[in-house]
Amino acid sequence: MRTLIESYRNFPGEHCGSVAMRGLLNHYCGLELSEPAVFGLGSGAACLFISSPEMDPCRMVVGRGGTLEQDVASALGVDYRERREPDDALAWQQVRDEVLAGRPTMLSGDILYLDYRDYKVHFPGHRFVLLGFDDESQKAYIADRIRVEPELCSYGALAKSRNPPEGLSTQNLWGRFHGTRVEHGLDEATRIALDRCARGMLGEEREGMTFGAAGENTRVSIGIAAIRALAADLPSWPGLPDPGWVASYNARCIEKFGNGGGNFRRLYAGFLAWADERGLVPADAARRASEAADGWTALSSTLFEASQEGADPALFARAGEQATAIADIEEHLFESLAAR
Repeated sequence: MRTLIESYRNFPGEHCGSVAMRGLLNHYCGLELSEPAVFGLGSGAACLFISSPEMDPCRMVVGRGGTLEQDVASALGVDYRERREPDDALAWQQVRDEVLAGRPTMLSGDILYLDYRDYKVHFPGHRFVLLGFDDESQKAYIADRIRVEPELCSYGALAKSRNPPEGLSTQNLWGRFHGTRVEHGLDEATRIALDRCARGMLGEEREGMTFGAAGENTRVSIGIAAIRALAADLPSWPGLPDPGWVASYNARCIEKFGNGGGNFRRLYAGFLAWADERGLVPADAARRASEAADGWTALSSTLFEASQEGADPALFARAGEQATAIADIEEHLFESLAAR
């Protein structure tokens, strides 16, 4: 059997989650939104700092919330729900049935295993959309953020990505639109999203924020506190078993790995500029988010320099100072958004 939903419009962009939701909201709800607007309506700007000897690498900084996709739907008042399925065979049958019914379906997985991407490291929680499949060739049709055209992914690679044998797993997570009605206007949705994002950055834990991070020796910080925890921890990185690897991975997490640059802050600055045009945020909000993005980019550069063989260990202390400066900028930004 072979099927492909050819009516789906894919909009290549900077980040997997906002690209996927942009296409799905367009398909199901007829919404024409930019990627920064989708990212911001999903309260996408966040910070998570994880420290655990059970991870590889043993330190990780993440700049977006774990529930962006559900949050953008919630802000807009759209009935979109996600679920996990531990049984791999049932998980494939569920999403296969969705596509057979003509419904493009949100998937999540570790990008390392997707055979149409050239990733060399684990990156769990990647988002993409299932558009079809071909049983004869054992290939699935995937909409991803890189190209307009569907990608081809082998059934085996897709199954391994959705519930990998090692590392963090999103356990065959998939999402479905149970309705197409948009209950909230864009101004109301923006206010909801701004409030949720500001509260999260200022310390209120959001469900799903930790991406499943767990373990007896795992320490997790969120929001501004996570940036300050990162700043305090960075000077100790020369004493880690492999500081170069930890620095290299996090440098890419901050600036690359599909985040639009500046640890997702450039995308969020675009959203705040869009919200400013609607008179919904302080006039300097987009500028401050851009300053934070520049700070994250500079921090990434320092970590990359520190990852090189023979690098000066003092670079990690400099990185800590840079992270402190970012925390100060973002604290002011999100306090002003919360007050608004």
